[in-house]
Amino acid sequence: MNRRDFLATASAAALLAPLAPRLAHATMAGEITEPVTISFYDYNLASAGLGKEATEKLIAGFMKAHPLIKVDAIAAQSNEILSRVQADLVAGDQPDLAQLVFRDLIYIARDLGAEALEDLAGEELAEHARGMAPKGLDLGKVDGKTYGLAFTFSTPVLFINADLFRAAGLDPENPPRTWDEVRAAGKAIHEKTGKGGFFPGAYGPIDGTFVYQAIAMSNGGMVREGNKLTFADDGAADAVVMLREAMDEGSHARIDPASHMDTFQAGELGMFLFTSAVMSRFEKSTAGKFEMRLAKMPSFGDKPTAPTNSGSALFLLSKDPVKQRAAWELMKYLTSKEAYTIITSEIGYLPLRLDIIDDPKYLKGYVEAHPMLQPNLEQLQNLTPNVAFPGPNYRQVENMMKDAVVEAVFGHGDPRAVLKAAQDQAQPLMPSS
Repeated sequence: MNRRDFLATASAAALLAPLAPRLAHATMAGEITEPVTISFYDYNLASAGLGKEATEKLIAGFMKAHPLIKVDAIAAQSNEILSRVQADLVAGDQPDLAQLVFRDLIYIARDLGAEALEDLAGEELAEHARGMAPKGLDLGKVDGKTYGLAFTFSTPVLFINADLFRAAGLDPENPPRTWDEVRAAGKAIHEKTGKGGFFPGAYGPIDGTFVYQAIAMSNGGMVREGNKLTFADDGAADAVVMLREAMDEGSHARIDPASHMDTFQAGELGMFLFTSAVMSRFEKSTAGKFEMRLAKMPSFGDKPTAPTNSGSALFLLSKDPVKQRAAWELMKYLTSKEAYTIITSEIGYLPLRLDIIDDPKYLKGYVEAHPMLQPNLEQLQNLTPNVAFPGPNYRQVENMMKDAVVEAVFGHGDPRAVLKAAQDQAQPLMPSS
């Protein structure tokens, strides 16, 4: 069976049963005394626009500081990397360390065989975590233990085309703060310039659901409570209804969700709510075309926003004590002050070590020179975990929810009825207890 066949087999079958049954806990080696090679699965390496060069720099820096450890870096797109890890497990090729997204957190912890870092690293984990944002660290926990060490992540921010604001008679110095203001500004932009008003990156094939969840939870909604789906209930449904009303009135652009980034970069969209991880990419791609600004995600009136996280965590999968030590050393390096200086300044993700923001040795100069980073940093105070789904059908349930949101906003039926029908259909796929 070739690699493509393995990927298809793992993607379809591995989610139905644990791939790596729990073994008796082994004690991680205390130090590296001989040369060792570890595999590192990383999706930033697969995209020049999302950190390939910066990640290569980080890996090179680690190997220079740890000459006995060689890192075999394996690149895969973010929406394919879990399947790649699964395929190698099926093939008997044990991965050592992987950068995986938070949507898969529960599955990775319970079924893929990730190690709980408290069990493996003990006091070393506590020592390393000092100075890291607590809300960021909590993102990688399942049942009270850390299976994913928060690595690269961001929150939804409102990218603004200041030129379109001015053309529509709006002031980019005072960006919209609420969804009502976004809708009013979007309608003005559309009517006076013919361009799209606003668009949330909540529907596309590779967007995940973090922007949608941020909108729903900012209106007091939840996508699930325990094993009960709630995305068709109360505040969550009302948030989708708001987006549908904005679509019908023309303030919400009706564009192909797969082309939303290209549309904004081309100057055809006034406002775009999306991950701050693309900030550096947008700064380069829009330079000379139009002036770009950033603002915090909008609120529903006076309700506090609930910016959720996109991005990834590092999961230690190795079962070999020596390779576990080597992988743990790489995890520590990739989440160090030095690493986050590179990650933030060269990719655009948030630094989880906030003390480096005011430190001239690290990010102080960069932050002062890049004021657009500030809205993202401020949203750390309200950071809300992107909710993962439990059970072997978690991807199917999540996709059913997202498809229902797309139909509810872009379609012509009653949005609440569309969400309710999808919720009723998806509920039997959730764990019963």
